[in-house]
Amino acid sequence: MKKTIPGIFVLAILASCNNSQNNTDLALDYPETKKVDTVTNYFGTEVKDPYRWLEDDRSEETEAWVKAQNEVTFDFLENIPYRKQLEERLTEIWNYEKLSAPRKEGNYIYYSKNDGLQNHSVIYRKKKEEDEGEVFLDPNKFSDDGTTSLAGLSFSEDGKKAAYAISEGGSDWRKIIIIDTESTKTVEDTIRDVKFSGISWKGNEGFYYSSYEKPKGSELSAKTDQHRLFYHKLGSSQEDDKIIFGDSEEQKHRYVGGSVSEDNRYLFISARNSTAGGKLFMMDLQQEDPELVTILDNEDTESYVLENEENKLFIVTDLDAPNKRVVSVDASNPKPENWEDFIPETNYVLSATTGGGYFFAEYMVDAVSKVEQYDYNGEKIRDIELPGIGSAGGFNAKKEEDVLYYSFTNYVTPGTIYKFDIEEGTSELYNKPNIKFNPEDYESRQVFYKSKDGTEIPMIITHKKGIELNGKNPTILYGYGGFNISLTPSFSTANAIWLEQGGIYAVPNLRGGGEYGKEWHDAGTKLQKQNVFDDFIAAAEYLIDENYTSSDYLAIRGGSNGGLLVGATMTQRPDLIKVALPAVGVMDMLRYHTFTAGAGWAYDYGTAEDSKEMFEYLYGYSPVHNLEEGTEYPATIVTTGDHDDRVVPAHSFKFAAELQDKHEGENPVLIRIETKAGHGAGKPTKMIIEEYADIFGFTLYNMGFQSLPYNVNKVKG
Repeated sequence: MKKTIPGIFVLAILASCNNSQNNTDLALDYPETKKVDTVTNYFGTEVKDPYRWLEDDRSEETEAWVKAQNEVTFDFLENIPYRKQLEERLTEIWNYEKLSAPRKEGNYIYYSKNDGLQNHSVIYRKKKEEDEGEVFLDPNKFSDDGTTSLAGLSFSEDGKKAAYAISEGGSDWRKIIIIDTESTKTVEDTIRDVKFSGISWKGNEGFYYSSYEKPKGSELSAKTDQHRLFYHKLGSSQEDDKIIFGDSEEQKHRYVGGSVSEDNRYLFISARNSTAGGKLFMMDLQQEDPELVTILDNEDTESYVLENEENKLFIVTDLDAPNKRVVSVDASNPKPENWEDFIPETNYVLSATTGGGYFFAEYMVDAVSKVEQYDYNGEKIRDIELPGIGSAGGFNAKKEEDVLYYSFTNYVTPGTIYKFDIEEGTSELYNKPNIKFNPEDYESRQVFYKSKDGTEIPMIITHKKGIELNGKNPTILYGYGGFNISLTPSFSTANAIWLEQGGIYAVPNLRGGGEYGKEWHDAGTKLQKQNVFDDFIAAAEYLIDENYTSSDYLAIRGGSNGGLLVGATMTQRPDLIKVALPAVGVMDMLRYHTFTAGAGWAYDYGTAEDSKEMFEYLYGYSPVHNLEEGTEYPATIVTTGDHDDRVVPAHSFKFAAELQDKHEGENPVLIRIETKAGHGAGKPTKMIIEEYADIFGFTLYNMGFQSLPYNVNKVKG
């Protein structure tokens, strides 16, 4: 039973309850959250919104609520008997050198390196591969507490200038700083108020970037609607930056981006109103006053220019090809009716890159990588032999390069870098991380299970070799299922700890993702969004039916759209799981589109204003609106950041308040709010380790483990 006592500044009261079933001994009282009488009418249905006041991220009242909730949460977490052990082991396993693939810019080879526990990787450079690297840019010096991070780095054509973006407190709002690469000194005023932007140089003269007008309300939550593409010429002030696209009602789009071709001849502009599909334009920069040329004037498809060879364009598109293809066309008349197949569509989803005068076609075969190499005539040169079954990426380089570097990983193999001879087609090991984790002790296997409507869904299950399928294995089921994003096998240092403790980690490839192309994505959008939840629920039932685990030992986890997935699943099937771990989730489906750039998610979700049918559908699964009084929900820890300006923390605040009010039973339902943190990117290492120790500790403790399943001292080495 939830217990409340008056006042918002209430600390958790810790006591022993000796619950033999849950094996837990921590009790708590939640802060009392006030309710207001806010009501919104949707097509004749009045919807109460008692915690609307928590949407005001600038109010002292919200700040006080955050402080009170964190006091309750952290008091609970700090009293989990082995939480400190988990943090120490996470710190130990995290402490290994991490290198990125190198890249050539001007006279230097640049790469990033993290000595092990640095909050952020440092950018190094050297003139020759055999040289000792020198520090070029150290993001650990951006702020004393590590909450300011590097968010982008781009070099001029000659490599003598660089522009890098920083994020403060995890915000999507960025600053761009321009430096002389030889001296590393700042050479111009900082470009401010930049959001959702790349940095694309036009030769050595300047660069293109994108942003919105600064909102009049809260910078973290106010709606941002009209994105613009700017050009900054070196030596000028930001006030004089020219708007290239987006300065009219006809050109109004929520997301606008610009990229310059490698030969500096063309500027390609993408313009979209949602996260799926968009228009495509170009400008010939050889012209003194280049005009805007339309390549594709509808938002029904996903298309972008991959490469050009003089006036011949190569475009990746899903137009008439749900799994994507590469087409070629003359830049003088680039409309779709003139497109010709260059790399035709296959049964598998294509992702294409270029390097060293070749094209590389990476295919997802049941979420696993397969890579082929093509020449500029469209002739297949070879299948590239990969180090194993998993995810490969990074097959790109400049045209004049004769080698490139790619990475390979899977759920038990830490990210390893290989050097690839482009002409010979051979790979050699470049860097293998020296991590205290032995992949040979673990295994991953892919299974296929049927969802509610009979659709076959793939899932990869990872665990220690020889594990006993007795229904008692602590299991995390992780999912996303949206925005055409594919979950391919990749190693996680944090998940290594979970596997060490005898845990199972299972990842299904749900509809709504991109693993099987546009049709797979669309099957999990708008009025078909329930398919995603059904796929996830069926994955949980498969793990239980096959005796990998049981409801008493099953946790579900996901972030952002995956946080919505967890929220919907735990409200629809609270009986199915023991622990729910929703992170930075989209929890209020009736109002998500009113914050920041949320309206751009409407391709996946639809909005409550679209139609009565769409409202009723969203209302039917929106996590905030489907918590029922007197229901026993799983042990839950909602996680978010107070600077999250992508999925604003109000989603998580309102869900946690509603959950604490409606929940009946002894399972703790908490919210952990990281301060000076955003949606996740750029988070300092120390903060990440602490968060995982809390999440894994909370999960195991609420599965009834009074001590760690496997003593960490037994798994070191």
